[in-house]
Amino acid sequence: MKNEIYGHFHPDERPFVDQAYEWVENAARYHELKLTDFLDPRQGYILQTLVNRHPDARVRWGGGGEEAERRRALVAPDYRDLEDEDMGLKVLNITPAAQKLMELEHGDYMGSLLGLGVKRSKIGDIHVLENGCHAVVTSDIADYLALHMSSVGRAPVTVEVLPVSELRSAEARLESMEITVSSLRLDGIAADVCRLSRSKVLVPVKAGRVRVNWKVEEDPSSHIKEGDVISIQGFGRFKVLEVGGLTKKGRYRVRIGKFV
Repeated sequence: MKNEIYGHFHPDERPFVDQAYEWVENAARYHELKLTDFLDPRQGYILQTLVNRHPDARVRWGGGGEEAERRRALVAPDYRDLEDEDMGLKVLNITPAAQKLMELEHGDYMGSLLGLGVKRSKIGDIHVLENGCHAVVTSDIADYLALHMSSVGRAPVTVEVLPVSELRSAEARLESMEITVSSLRLDGIAADVCRLSRSKVLVPVKAGRVRVNWKVEEDPSSHIKEGDVISIQGFGRFKVLEVGGLTKKGRYRVRIGKFV
C-alpha cells in the first residue's frame, strides 16, 4: 500500500509520508493519539490524504485560527471525540521598544525565535501587528522562549505568554510589483521577481530549493498560475496575485505579491 502512495508524492517527501503513514496506522490499529508539531500546508495535505484513505483514523487541526497556514494535527482512532482535546498551543506576545516598531518584519521575529535553538516545527504562524507581534508556538517551549528572548534585531523586547484564545491575527503583508514575462514558466517568473538571470535561477530550481504551493518543483518549465505561492530558499516567498492580458509585444502582465 505504501508503494502505491509514494507514486502520488515527490521523492523528497517520502520521509514525511513514512512518518505520517505510521501516525495513521498507529491510531487505527493500536488506538494511539499523536499530536504533531506544526506542519506546513503541503505536509498537512499529505497527512489529510492518508487519513482520508483509512476508515479507522481521524484528525483534528489547530493553528490558532481558521486561516492558520501552519497547523498542528491530532491523529486519533476514528471513534475518539477530539473536540475538547488540548492542541498544545500558546501565543507569544512580543513587544519591542516603541521606536523600533516600524523596522521589524516577519523575518526578524522568525530569526530571533530560531536563534534561541528551537526547531522551525515548534513555531506556527507569526502575526506582525502595529505594536509588536503575536507568534503561535507549541506550549512545551513557550515559557523557555519567553524567558530567553530579550531582543529582535537590535530592538529590546518584552515577551508575555498568552492563551491561544487571545491571539490577534494579521493579514500577510505583501509588497506588490508588476512584471511582464514572455511565458508563465516558473524560471521566467522567478528570475524577474528575484532579479536574477534565468540561468542563475536554475541553480536553486535544480537543487530542489524551490517550492510551488509548498511542494518541491524541479522543473523550470512548469506552468505557474494565478494564486500560486512560490518560495525560493535564500530569496523569500511570493504569490502570483493576478495574471492579466497580453502587452502589444505579446508578453503577459503579471502582478506579484512579495511576502515581507
